[in-house]
Amino acid sequence: MTDVTKNEFCFTGSIFLENASSLLKAGREHLLVSKDKKEIVFDLRKVEETDSSALGVFFALLRTARDLSLTVRIVNPPTSMVSLADLYGVSNALPLADDTILT
Repeated sequence: MTDVTKNEFCFTGSIFLENASSLLKAGREHLLVSKDKKEIVFDLRKVEETDSSALGVFFALLRTARDLSLTVRIVNPPTSMVSLADLYGVSNALPLADDTILT
């Protein structure tokens, strides 16, 4: 599920393989309608759990944002997503907020 306010897109619930494509579609739609903004924030404070598909969703959203000349920032990522990004060695490629603690 998602919640949209201004330039912020809030993901809620879990991001698993089962719902990854629908979340990606919703995120891309938000990017397309927000292409007049400079920065889009993906807020994950309401995300309970993730699997590795969450990384795929965000890397795909980053490509879409780049194609639209948008800057993206990811705030409040769940520990599971940060841990997976660290494990796969891709945490530096994610635009995580400055206060995100990487292990």
